[in-house]
Amino acid sequence: MVIDHGREAEVSAPSRLGEEFVQDPHTIARMLREEGPVRPVHSRSGLPAWIVTGYAEAKALLSDPRLHKDASTRPELFANLRAASGAQASPSTLLLSEHLLNSDPPDHTRLRRLVTKAFTAGTVARLRPRIEQIADELLDDLAGRDEADLLEAYAFPLPVTVICELLGVPAEDREKFRAWSASLITASGPQEAGTASKELAEYLTALLDRKRATPGEDLLSDLVHVSDEGDQLSEAELVSMAFLLLVAGHETTVSLIANGVLALLRAPDQLDALRADPSLLPGAVEEFLRFDGPINIATLRFTSEPVGVGDVEIPENALVFVSLLAANRDEKRFPEPERLDLTRQTGGHLAFGHGIHYCVGAPLARLEGEIAIGRLLDRFPGLALAEATDRLRWRDSTLVHALESLRVRLV
Repeated sequence: MVIDHGREAEVSAPSRLGEEFVQDPHTIARMLREEGPVRPVHSRSGLPAWIVTGYAEAKALLSDPRLHKDASTRPELFANLRAASGAQASPSTLLLSEHLLNSDPPDHTRLRRLVTKAFTAGTVARLRPRIEQIADELLDDLAGRDEADLLEAYAFPLPVTVICELLGVPAEDREKFRAWSASLITASGPQEAGTASKELAEYLTALLDRKRATPGEDLLSDLVHVSDEGDQLSEAELVSMAFLLLVAGHETTVSLIANGVLALLRAPDQLDALRADPSLLPGAVEEFLRFDGPINIATLRFTSEPVGVGDVEIPENALVFVSLLAANRDEKRFPEPERLDLTRQTGGHLAFGHGIHYCVGAPLARLEGEIAIGRLLDRFPGLALAEATDRLRWRDSTLVHALESLRVRLV
């Protein structure tokens, strides 16, 4: 069993999810799954947890009502989690945490109902012309260059522009979100994360005050003023919801675009097939999500009682890490899972989760991925990697599976 620094240990000794789990998660997940689809591990900070790497087990646990997310119901458990990571339970941190992904029914049901209508397939489809325009403008900027970091020049600015326009965030403030998001999602120090939380909470509070005073035609203005069956979001819920929509609304799509392009450039036969038949693109996006999706370990869950999974029992008050990356490469569900196959029947992949916490922004992410990758390939028929793949680095996070950069030749 691979633990930190790649050393071997007995199966009975829980692994620590170290640096190699970030840089080579598929290999580590495969080794973990060979020992069992559910098994004990230690988090990077040393906390005991259970990791789920099997597809059937992951799908079942993602919708199991005995797995909860609301930290306020287990203060001691989450106090230990913060202590191990060095994080502080500051007012700003708590303010940003009262959102969909950290709630259970009935609060989750109420919160989700208030935002779902903004991300239906029909609503999102009306954004296509604007997303295509943004993609074309970014590609125009790239056209005169021989080489570029695709993340910096394309994969990041496209979705962040879309989500900020949708929410009504001023264009001049968008770069701030990249820095704040990076500090909160990657393994930055507690001081840096605390500063980012404070600055972001203050910014969003002020922005929402402006929406309240002078509403516009945007989602944040709608959320401030919405009333659904007499129920409105509280101030804390508004700030937290704005945070979730901004961060989740661009982070995952950045990685969908970058990871998808990387997968294609590593599989020339599939790239040629897609160029020959662009009608494969919607299915290709689903295969990109399965093959190397933007989320590794789903947002944190814990057991409210003992939970039996096959011949394993996860005890009460245990942290549960559901690896979406691992589940989507389970050979019991997807034959030859390590092979990119754009004609694969990928229905049922877990890249967007499953159950009541299934990603509300999935239709938007799919549309952005399809437009971004399709137009990129059209504009640069000789697109190629500009560096060896063994030099690629992944961001220091067990939540997002995201490249630090992706240098390409634009030909």
